[in-house]
Formats: sequence, structure tokens, C-alpha cells
Amino acid sequence: MLTPNFTPFPTLTTERLLLRRIEPADAKELFILRSDERMMKYLDRPRAQTINDAEKLIQLYEDLRIKNEGINWGITLKGDSRLLGTICFWKLQLENDRSEIGYMLHADFHQMGIMQEAMSIVLNYGFTELKLHSVEANVNPENTASIKLLEKNNFVREAYFKENYFYDGKFLDSAIYSLLNK
Repeated sequence: MLTPNFTPFPTLTTERLLLRRIEPADAKELFILRSDERMMKYLDRPRAQTINDAEKLIQLYEDLRIKNEGINWGITLKGDSRLLGTICFWKLQLENDRSEIGYMLHADFHQMGIMQEAMSIVLNYGFTELKLHSVEANVNPENTASIKLLEKNNFVREAYFKENYFYDGKFLDSAIYSLLNK
């Protein structure tokens, strides 16, 4: 059975990136990410309305980490502390050694390989350090960029649910992708 421990916070690095703890000082950048229609288009959650919404989200991330129920990394370029995006493991299923992965990247940094680099190091952490058996991604089927990223990382579509949840006045579809630790 999965027994995660996210203390101390596991900072991850790649050639270009530093994946670090999201701090209260990141509220402005997180607000930009969570309030921008381009980034929130496929994330079926209300957009942030104020900096306070971002501050509450940062506290939620910290609470999940302290309880070892999830971990959220801030994606930054080495040498630049600005938050470009986030990537996380959440909805941990301890009894199944499984977690869901979630991610978002500021639109100005799309098509640069940043999320590929971040996903690669986070998946490696999940499989080697956390000892996950599998990672799942729940994707809006219209989010073709996210699906391409998942497929590039060898995720396979396991399910397609038609109108399986209600959000913002309409029923929406979702696709479930999964990657096994091999």
C-alpha cells in the first residue's frame, strides 16, 4: 500500500526547470494562471476572481501536502522564480498505489517542451520514490494538446465517459488515460 511522505518537500530539477513548493509569494502568478480563460478552458473549475482565491488555493495545496494526500509543484525556469505553471499528484488511492496527475502551463510557454520536461521528472518521482503502480489523467476530450502530451508519455486511454458530470450548466464528457509503472 502507498505510504507517501512529502516532508521535506521534494524539489525536482531538470536541465531547464526547477519544480518547487508553491509559496504564498506565488499568489499573483497563480492568480494569473487560474483566472485566465486560455488556461482554464479545459479545467472545469471556476476561474479565480481575486488574489485571495489564489491564496486559498495555495493553502489547500499546503494542507494536502502536510496530510500526505497530494503534492503540487510550481514550475519555474532555473534562475527565474516566476511561476509558469503547476503539476501535481492528487486523488491518491493509497490502497491501489495509484494517483491522478494534473497540470497547467501559462499559454505564453506552450509549445516549448516545458510541460514534457516537467511531466517526465514528476512521473519518474512518482514511480521511483512514491512507488506508484499507475498514474491516471482525467482529460476533457477536446483538450487535444493535453491528450498529445499524455500519449507522448505512453499514457493509454482506458475510458471515455459521455456526459458523466455536470458543470457550468451542461453535461460534459471526460476521457481517462493511464500509465502503468513497468
